Amino acid sequence: MTRPLYILNGPNLNMLGQREPEIYGTRTLDGIEKHCASLAREAKRTLVFRQSNAEGTLVDWVQEAAQEACALILNAGAYTHTSIALHDALRLVPGPVIELHLSNPAARENFRRTNYIAPVATASICGFGAMGYEMAVTAALALAKT
Repeated sequence: MTRPLYILNGPNLNMLGQREPEIYGTRTLDGIEKHCASLAREAKRTLVFRQSNAEGTLVDWVQEAAQEACALILNAGAYTHTSIALHDALRLVPGPVIELHLSNPAARENFRRTNYIAPVATASICGFGAMGYEMAVTAALALAKT
């Protein structure tokens, strides 16, 4: 049995399409999920796609992904810049970890330049809007070994 691809989304991503569309675009998280599920099906993988505004819930899901996933895509949102707990949990993931951001945090406010996710990620994709999810799925599945 093949392992599923996990895509985990952090705070405020449930508001995509409404929240600052000039930065994050107009696509909703539901629409992005449907597209990612289609890509996963084409690759004969199942998809676990989740969103939470709660840091502890995301940590629990990363720990689950460490046991179950072929690869993990994480859009940690603002927790990228604050969560040592997510950093530590990601160190448990044996497969590829793709850090994902709709915008380019390095081109934004100074506080967004602190990044606790990148040091434990296999790769980072940022600044491509919703298209970044497609790029991340393609990359994660190409890197997945099981």
